[in-house]
Formats: sequence, C-alpha cells, structure tokens
Amino acid sequence: MEFPLFYRIRQRLECPVIKDVKKAVLSALATLPLEDRIRPGARVAITAGSRGVANIQLILKTVAAAVRAAGGEPFLVPAMGSHGGATAEGQRAILASLGITEESVGAPILSSMEVVEIGRTEKGVPVYFDKNAWSADAVLVVNRVKPHTGFRAANESGLVKMIAVGLGKEKGCTAMHENGLAETIPAAARVALQAAPIIGGLGIVENSREETAEIRAVRAEELFAVDAELLVKARAYLPQLPFAAVDVLLVDEMGKNISGTGMDVNVIGRMYKLGEPEPERPHIKRIAVLDLTAASHGNALGMGLADVITRRFLAKVDLKATYANVIAAGVLERGRTPVSVASDREALRVALASIPGLRPEEARVVRIKNTLELEELQASAALLPEVEGDPNLEIVAGPEALPFDAEGNLLERRP
Repeated sequence: MEFPLFYRIRQRLECPVIKDVKKAVLSALATLPLEDRIRPGARVAITAGSRGVANIQLILKTVAAAVRAAGGEPFLVPAMGSHGGATAEGQRAILASLGITEESVGAPILSSMEVVEIGRTEKGVPVYFDKNAWSADAVLVVNRVKPHTGFRAANESGLVKMIAVGLGKEKGCTAMHENGLAETIPAAARVALQAAPIIGGLGIVENSREETAEIRAVRAEELFAVDAELLVKARAYLPQLPFAAVDVLLVDEMGKNISGTGMDVNVIGRMYKLGEPEPERPHIKRIAVLDLTAASHGNALGMGLADVITRRFLAKVDLKATYANVIAAGVLERGRTPVSVASDREALRVALASIPGLRPEEARVVRIKNTLELEELQASAALLPEVEGDPNLEIVAGPEALPFDAEGNLLERRP
C-alpha cells in the first residue's frame, strides 16, 4: 500500500502567561481579603494536590506566607484522594516529588489518611473530609482547574473536585466513583462547604503549554460559580486537533505522564465510558498508537481508546497495573487490548485498510507526538485545503513521505 504524502504543520495556540506568579497570587488573595476571613492565631489548612501544576511550589509558598501575614498559622494537607498508595507516607512522597516540602513552602505538612464523615448528600452518599483539615479553623482550597477526562459537567477537575475527592481521601474517592462522579462530586462539595470551615480557594488555569495563565481567588460562597467560569477558560486553552474529521490519527506515544487516560479524551474525541456521551468532535475513524511512555511504568490505561498498537507497545504493558487502574476507575473499555502489529508502517497500513472504500491518496491522516504536544504535527495532502484556509496553521515543510527504517519503524519519533 502506498501512503499519502505529508506536510509539517505548526499550529498557533493561544498562550497567555503570567510572568510574575508570586505577585499574581498576592493580588488574587487581596481580593478576598484574608484579613477579613482569618482571625489572629487561626490554624489554616491549605490543600496540595498530586498533579504537576506549573509553579505549584511557589504558589503554595506564597499562599502560606500570605496566611501568616494575615495572622494565621498555615499548614498543608495532601488532598489527592487515594493517590500515593492511599498511605500518608505515599502522599507526602508525591508532594516531595513535586518540590513541595515543609522547607520549600515554609509551612508544616500534616499528612494522614484519617477522615471524618461530615454529612451525607441528598441521596445518602457519605461525605468525608481530611481529619487535619476538619480540625483547622479555616481551609483554603488550591487547585488547577481543567476539563476532566472522565465526565462532562459545569464543574469538572478543579476546586469543587478537590473538596469532594481530594480532601475526601481514599474513602471519599471511593464513594464518588461508586456513585457517579458527575452527580456526586458537586453534591458532596456542597455538603462540605456547609459543614467544613472552608473560607475560599485559589483557582489556577494553565495555557496549552502548561504554563500559568490565570490565578483567581474565590470566596467560599462563590466557589461553584467561579470554578465553572475558570473551566470555560481552561477548555478554551486546551490544545486541540485543528481538524473536525480525520480518517487515521497516528500517535507516536501515549502514557500516564501525558494524560490520566493515556491520551486526552478531549483531544481524540473518544470517551469510552459507560454513562458518558461521546464528544461531537473531532470524529476520528481509526487511532493507531506506536509506543507507551517509560514514565507510565507499564500502566496502559487508555490503550482501549486506540484501534491499533505496535508489538513494541504491547511488550511494555503491565496488565496487572493496567487492570487495577481500569477496574478502580470503572472504565473497563479503556483497558481493552487493540489489534497489535509488528511495526509502525504496519500500524498505519492496517488502520487505513480497515476503512472501507478509502483510497490512500485521499486519506485524511494526522500524525502527532502525543495529545499534549500539538503545536507541531503532520497532516496528509488531503488536508492541505483546510490547512491553507486556517489562519492558525502554518506549513513548515512538505510534501514528504514518512521515513521508515528497514524494520518498518519511523526514523523520526516526533512529527
């Protein structure tokens, strides 16, 4: 089979960035202001999550210093559900891996898996809250706001989720997953906002390059509304494929360091989760993934989102780790093993051949490194009219054939 020729494309992405993060944090907190919400000597819990948020160590250090300047006594609590092996030591270790230590942020870290049941939702789901945070005089919720890869709602991955899942620890995380994230997370967060001493939060939005784009402080009574507003902004910054319809998407790599689902479902237009509707765009007929990142440590959750993988990919899969993850998350579909083939060339050939009536020279094929890095990509000649008609796309080189070695694998590992 002859493959189409490709053009190297550069996509212009909107990338506003905050130059002085410390100043932005202090300016945001001044709008609360902390002095009106913290009494002198108050113990103030500040949440710290498990995700690699840009500038998170500096942000938390600045928040802690601002609390102290307002007369409070700050301390951090890991707010990450069951991450870190659901142990206090494991969660402290995750924070340390992100550069968050007592020394680096200038505040104690109280890590514990102990929780308090603080109420129940209208449907009877128990709501849990970190015991150390519960015993504080005030709680400040700090988190990045971004689209979730498992459900669609007004509030997804952000301040609301941090309250219900992060501060809920393992018990809270389990309760949310067992009862449906989209409905139970906001219900649990409302209970917590009524019962716990949450005074507000700090929402962080990143641009398409994962740089800090916006920092906004929010009062507890406005938390739901502002969290939703920030989600809209975060979604607008999310890197996307510039094409609504693609025959074959060729992905050089997927993995847990790219997305919790291996490939970002918002980018590939596939949800594959019971009870959740499929995205309207993009519409991709076949997805071929060539490799699994080393940072995934064999966890291939998300491979079920693909149609074809290479044997090189398959050899790296740790089924025990993968199945444990997909079962816990209730996404069995994402753990299914796709058709596996011997080489990159064969992966593309099988993907193209499986689409009835498709002539290779007319095939709409896109190649990306991964779903996180979408500024540079390759697009087949059939997509050239759309590329030329999009002011946000620039042709860098081409047309050119994909370079394969003697074994049929791509010589270049990125577009």
